[in-house]
Amino acid sequence: MIKLVAIDLDGTLLNSKKEISTRNKEALAQAKANGVTIVLCTGRPLAAIEIYLEALNLRDNGDYSITFNGGLVQKNDTGEIIEKALMPLEHVHELYELAQALNVPLDILSDGLVMQLPASKEYTSLYSQLNNLLTFESYELAQLTANQIYNKAVVAVDETYLDEQIKKIPAPFYDRYEVIKTRSNLLEFMPKGVTKAYGISLLARDLGIKQEEIMTIGDEENDLPMIEYAGLGVAMENAVAKVKELADVITDTNDNDGVAQAVEKFVLEPLRGGI
Repeated sequence: MIKLVAIDLDGTLLNSKKEISTRNKEALAQAKANGVTIVLCTGRPLAAIEIYLEALNLRDNGDYSITFNGGLVQKNDTGEIIEKALMPLEHVHELYELAQALNVPLDILSDGLVMQLPASKEYTSLYSQLNNLLTFESYELAQLTANQIYNKAVVAVDETYLDEQIKKIPAPFYDRYEVIKTRSNLLEFMPKGVTKAYGISLLARDLGIKQEEIMTIGDEENDLPMIEYAGLGVAMENAVAKVKELADVITDTNDNDGVAQAVEKFVLEPLRGGI
């Protein structure tokens, strides 16, 4: 029996208009009413998903979100962090040097604040276009201190150029960081071992939920760890090929209520004794 459903946002729960369909809302509401824990699992900070938490009525005591690709596990009602994995300042310096070498912009996320660093004079970050609910401020590297919070680093730039520069990232960086494309024009760096699966595993441990009682739904490369980790990993029909290959099942697209279809079949039907 599924007791926890972890769901990605873009390309999964959200349709092409960045909206949650009525059918998706109803299916998740029914699951929650039956005691299933519904968790939004995203690379975004909590401040950037509050409109979706409100739309899904996930602001009660006992509702949680996994943010920063598994870096934080938070209570939705208070924002309290119950699990965290942060990036040390020396990693920020190392990634800044890499960004300079690749001639790409670099943004550092600190909770709801995006620190925009001048790693490239030629290319401007596109991150504010992707997450306009966050606060963006320009910083110099020398202004950053060791006692500040650093959740992750992102490179947001034209897709074609980004793909060319990714090929130039030295192999040791993949040993020290989780390096993941979360959108076609967005590359993210997380502390090694910090993935959506990592965040889910911590929350499941805290709630006493077994791995086989977890269903995850996603579409992009940063969803791969949670798709592989869950007892039931579900890929969207519009998912990238790697996610589809690893998934246990493939549901419909994000524009055709794929999340609702999976929840109805694998969560609600068993609760009603259907399968």
